Amino acid sequence: MDIKDNHINYVEFKAKDLEKIKEFYTSSFDWTFTDYGPTYTAFSDSGLEGGFEKTDNDIVNGALVVLYHENLDIIKSRIIKAGGKITKDIFSFPGGRRFHFVDPSENELAIWSDK
Repeated sequence: MDIKDNHINYVEFKAKDLEKIKEFYTSSFDWTFTDYGPTYTAFSDSGLEGGFEKTDNDIVNGALVVLYHENLDIIKSRIIKAGGKITKDIFSFPGGRRFHFVDPSENELAIWSDK
């Protein structure tokens, strides 16, 4: 897959029970899953790759749209300059690094990079 800067690349949801959510989406839609530890599972065969993060909190807006950008420092600066706010600074995870931000309407998104 050709990953491009500034394109939606991934969508992440919250889930209270990862085993139950995997069973539901496998049975309903034939999605396949890859577990990354006890609190995260990624899905494929859905048209757009994504994952589920385990949470014990109430799920208000369970979807997180994740964009890709090769250089997180550059895109982070552009977001701040345009009026966005960083809600979770750059951190590492298996496969890369990412950060979260909100736009002027308070929609939270994330941007990741494998660089």
